[in-house]
Amino acid sequence: MTRHHTYTVTVEWTGNQGPGTADYKAYSRNHLISADGKPSLKGSSDPSFRGDAGRWNPEELLVAALSACHKLWYLHLCSVNGVVVVGYTDRAEGTMVEDQGAGGRFIDVCLRPRVVITPDSPPGTALDLHAQAHRLCFIANSVSFPVRHEADLVFAGSEAAGAGQGEAANEGLEP
Repeated sequence: MTRHHTYTVTVEWTGNQGPGTADYKAYSRNHLISADGKPSLKGSSDPSFRGDAGRWNPEELLVAALSACHKLWYLHLCSVNGVVVVGYTDRAEGTMVEDQGAGGRFIDVCLRPRVVITPDSPPGTALDLHAQAHRLCFIANSVSFPVRHEADLVFAGSEAAGAGQGEAANEGLEP
């Protein structure tokens, strides 16, 4: 049985500085992103496109959505496969290119989670679960560009980063 989920957000432009869009340089790209019962996010365009660097831009939000979705699936899979995660930080990065006259598009996102597991957790399973999390991620399944991951695995209490690198688990992960 297929289940459908609907997500409703409101994006309100707050950048009218008087003359509206009468001139390309006369308006701000600022906006508010809201949903019922949640705090609003202050958004704008990327500073490269006359936006406010102190506000979230759509490109950052897309990369954040991919990172958060992967993390949520990964933590779930770890919890049901005997891997105890005690820390998780991802420094995700997306690359977008502008096409002359055709706008722009993302060509790649790389997730770089640093996962801290307990010493009795199986490191091989911990690394392998990234591939499964990728296959299950709703957001990764919805984009038309590669989403890769380069996991760094560390045992809790260990000062040495990179107890295991997730490069091998990245093979074949492009949607």
